[in-house]
Amino acid sequence: MKTVYFILFFVLLQSKILAQVSNQIHQEAIVIDTHGDILFNQIKSGIDIGKLQSKGNFDLIRAKDGGLDVQFFSIWCDETGGYALANQEIDSLYSLIKRYPEKIQLVNTATDLEASVKQQKMAAMIGVEGGHMIENNLDYIDNLAKRGMTYLTLTWNNSTPWASSAAEETSGKVKQKNARLNAFGKQVVKRLNKLGVMVDLSHVGERTFYDAIAASSKPVIVSHSCAYSLNPVPRNLKDAQIKAVGKNGGVICINFYSGFLDSTFSKKQKLFLAKYDQELRILSDKYGRSSAIDTLISNHRADAEAIRPPIALVVKHINHIVKLIGVDHVGLGADFDGAESFPLGMNSVADYPKITSELIKNGYSESEIKKILGGNVIRLIRENKGS
Repeated sequence: MKTVYFILFFVLLQSKILAQVSNQIHQEAIVIDTHGDILFNQIKSGIDIGKLQSKGNFDLIRAKDGGLDVQFFSIWCDETGGYALANQEIDSLYSLIKRYPEKIQLVNTATDLEASVKQQKMAAMIGVEGGHMIENNLDYIDNLAKRGMTYLTLTWNNSTPWASSAAEETSGKVKQKNARLNAFGKQVVKRLNKLGVMVDLSHVGERTFYDAIAASSKPVIVSHSCAYSLNPVPRNLKDAQIKAVGKNGGVICINFYSGFLDSTFSKKQKLFLAKYDQELRILSDKYGRSSAIDTLISNHRADAEAIRPPIALVVKHINHIVKLIGVDHVGLGADFDGAESFPLGMNSVADYPKITSELIKNGYSESEIKKILGGNVIRLIRENKGS
């Protein structure tokens, strides 16, 4: 019996030590999330993300609790929106900063980012998710950069006249001969390089991906994607693409969406939705399909929880990239507020310390963890901006 008590005591002691070490590393690190779809929802619902929210994945209170130092706010709209809506979302971020200047400030360089963290303010950065928002106008790139755009995702799921998306390349909507970054698209990349705005290759088609890397004189970012070999969906990167990012000096930031992490999630989700098909139809007629799924998940929490993958899968994708191209080329881009399901325990930005604990369990050193949590992205910003 004494042996059992000793083993139990030893396990508890080890767990306590691990928690202390994890907490210290997390607090010392600069934690960066390169993709959060917060602003579109803020405009749509009118919520104040400066205050604690009962819904969604982000607010400034939970960000502080989770030790999140830097948030890239995604400027997003589907193909029906454009430049005006992009500016409206940026306006909403400016308004948030004006209301809470003691909690958050806009930054545009690595130096300003680090200064903001020292002041214990969240550093807000801007990523424009979808080249359709520049409306084929290079001057709009200049204007968005002046307003704080730090990266431009060349496409969203929709292609543009100058770049093909992963969704449309794989669906066949874009014919193979047109799957590319054309001459104007290469001008876009060159303009981004000149302005120090990172070229983001999440969402782009495979042909556009390689064309953009070839056209870019600076290292690229992949702001919210995972590894194709672990889950073969069009939004994830194949091993050859991962190696190309490594050769380019870029950084791949892991998406937390269950459907990109877990190869079994899609089938499980279809069964879940089929189980409540009649209710989903009624909700979809009332709220639209996306909101209907969120409501369905809320109404049947136990069933929805049962199909969520473990946090370990986030680190499994990190491990895969590290094995291929090294620890200097991976970061975190959660896609919070942009998807309906995330790993068990990852309910909001308050849960970021759990990623640090999982990295420790996987044998990463303190310096490696700090690179993954944010150091690699800081290096990338500096190499694009020059400061």
